[in-house]
Amino acid sequence: MQVLKQLWRRVRQLSGDDAYERYLAHYAEHHAHLPDAPPPLGRAAFFKQWQDQKWTGVKRCC
Repeated sequence: MQVLKQLWRRVRQLSGDDAYERYLAHYAEHHAHLPDAPPPLGRAAFFKQWQDQKWTGVKRCC
């Protein structure tokens, strides 16, 4: 069972499905303690920003 959980965790990492959870962990570790830090993005706002960064602009080598 542990092997399946590790495999599923890896699939989520590779697909980007766990991006929001990783964002929240990063925010909690690096930004939450700052007095002027804005609140973390909600799930919908995070994914909109993530998709915009991923797909806006030229995405080719030549």
